[in-house]
Amino acid sequence: MGTVVSMVRKMVGCDVLVVNDASIDNTAQIAKSKGAKVLTLALQLNAWGATQAGFRYALRAGYQTAVTLDSDGQHLAESIHSLLPSLMNNTADVVIGAYPQRGSRARKIAWSFFRFITGLSYEDLTSGLRAYNLKAMELLASPAATILDYQDLGVLLLLRKSGLEIKEIPVIMRQREAGKSKVFDNWFTVARYMIQTFILCLSKMDVPKPNGKPQQS
Repeated sequence: MGTVVSMVRKMVGCDVLVVNDASIDNTAQIAKSKGAKVLTLALQLNAWGATQAGFRYALRAGYQTAVTLDSDGQHLAESIHSLLPSLMNNTADVVIGAYPQRGSRARKIAWSFFRFITGLSYEDLTSGLRAYNLKAMELLASPAATILDYQDLGVLLLLRKSGLEIKEIPVIMRQREAGKSKVFDNWFTVARYMIQTFILCLSKMDVPKPNGKPQQS
């Protein structure tokens, strides 16, 4: 994680916020030693809750743009430069850094299934490397986004429902320096993810009104 902070500050020259999700290790100390600001949560909120806390921090601090990336080293700091132009010229509200080649067999099966049932056409549905403008940050910091269990499909469905423009930019990613996927580590966690995300998708999909017109659930 320290290397990620150092590289982002070196390559991009921006402020870096590390959301410490109530960890009991030395995450906060390492982040501060590398020049990052640290937001330590009192309770563990998991990936999406920590991300949403980061958005709320950014909004209160007056930031107009936010970029999320994982701390395990798979996202390259230089890729951030590829995401920002579409926000700056107002052609997108959210830009995804996509690298679908990284997908395991389980991940690709899940992606194909959810593309089919949601109509989302993005190549990399679970990339954590994303850039957001102010409009997207305000939406994702709002109560409407609070109950999302996963930051990938739930966020994309909410953004689409709200009429925000999402763009995908190909980037290069590398193997994790530490840790492993919490979703695609084994078939049991994949099955749980599929079930929970399928229910989420159903709750966000159009349902017919009595007069035959679609209605957002």
